[in-house]
Amino acid sequence: MENKYEIVKALLKEQLLSSAIKPGERLPSIRAASELWSCSKNTAIRAYQELEKEHLIYSVPKSGYYAVLRSPQGKEQGEEWIDFSSASPAADVMPYKDFQHCLNRAIELYEDHLFSYSDPQGFFTLRRALEGHLAKSQVFAAPSQICVVSGAQQALHLLASMPFPNGKSAVLVEQPTFSGMLRSLDLMGVTVLGIERTMDGIDLDELERHFRNNHIKFFYTVPRFHNPLGASYTTEQKKRIAKLAKQYDVYILEDDYLADMETDGKADPIYSYDDAGKAIYVKSFSKIMLPGLRLATVVLPASLMETFRLFKASSDSSTAALSQAALELYLNCGMYDHHASLVRERYTMRMQKLAECAERLLPPPFHLRTGRGGIFSRLVLPQEISLHDLITALHSQKVRVVSTEHNYLRTFPRENGLRLSIIQTDPAKVEKGIGMIADTLSELQSSQTRGRHNIMNWI
Repeated sequence: MENKYEIVKALLKEQLLSSAIKPGERLPSIRAASELWSCSKNTAIRAYQELEKEHLIYSVPKSGYYAVLRSPQGKEQGEEWIDFSSASPAADVMPYKDFQHCLNRAIELYEDHLFSYSDPQGFFTLRRALEGHLAKSQVFAAPSQICVVSGAQQALHLLASMPFPNGKSAVLVEQPTFSGMLRSLDLMGVTVLGIERTMDGIDLDELERHFRNNHIKFFYTVPRFHNPLGASYTTEQKKRIAKLAKQYDVYILEDDYLADMETDGKADPIYSYDDAGKAIYVKSFSKIMLPGLRLATVVLPASLMETFRLFKASSDSSTAALSQAALELYLNCGMYDHHASLVRERYTMRMQKLAECAERLLPPPFHLRTGRGGIFSRLVLPQEISLHDLITALHSQKVRVVSTEHNYLRTFPRENGLRLSIIQTDPAKVEKGIGMIADTLSELQSSQTRGRHNIMNWI
């Protein structure tokens, strides 16, 4: 039996593909959709989110959802898109064959353990393999400190919901930051405060004021290849953050989702500078391997492990055993390090191409600053540029981009910008895509001198 949201999604999709809902047209509001199809608001939200994942609609904060792609069924597969929006690896970089070998071997070796309940903390043999793997990034932790989770998002969600020994309740986040974390905090009703993050870091004096004056349970930070900025902290900044956490009894939740993309051997995580048991280290395997495996690891101080185990067991009993066993073999045989090296080289080359093309092709006053690696960067735009108009115009030219609106707290001042990802764009697409963005921005600028631009004339 279909879930209600699948029915609503199917009805909307039929209207989108048949052009009953036209390109650029605003969809019914969540409230209107729930009344129209006699469903809950959560059901309508789920249906819209699923359609957004398929790039059939997109959202504009404080405005609603809009139709952006209307093609007859079966036609879109052959169309060539330039995708600057994705955070998931392209199919041609995923190690299907190698990991299939590890899956088959795992069944042969562990068949009696793979299809029953297992330790919520994760396979001990995998945690032992992770001990060696993490040490390469200067994260030294015994298997007793390591927990295997069903994706980094699960770790973030559990940590946001559980009590901490410091007895505090508020969470401090960088602004902007990873939208998935903001979504979890919002759903749980957690008190959230923001601190501005730029390409140059954060104001450490302001961070100290937050730690001293507010009831901060933990500070959530993405020190390396920040999402969506692409920036990284300096060594001195990381040391100071660790020192302040110790001084004010605040935990640091370090999301190191792109640790394997690091090209600087001296760039260690905040965790390596923590001597007070205040750092929590989260590492995802999604950007290197197969996102659908839902595998990540979290390193916890002893003061948090018992509570985390309890919350983890209550969430899903244990992470999928077959995936864990296969990852253990993938790590131990050297396949992971080899694959990470290939992916790192590919993404570094693409980021360099992005920086070069942006410098050469973007007209003033538009600018894009890239980090020294990673997969993301942010294109900052003047406030008078309409993101709705820009995104719609680029979609009509088969260029996918996303706003950074969802990376901010609702009450925090935000810059007008796009997050650009190179994870699904080769160098040729990067150059072509940046050229199209530059041309579209120039056209939007020119239109402002001729009066209000009607974007629907472009489609």
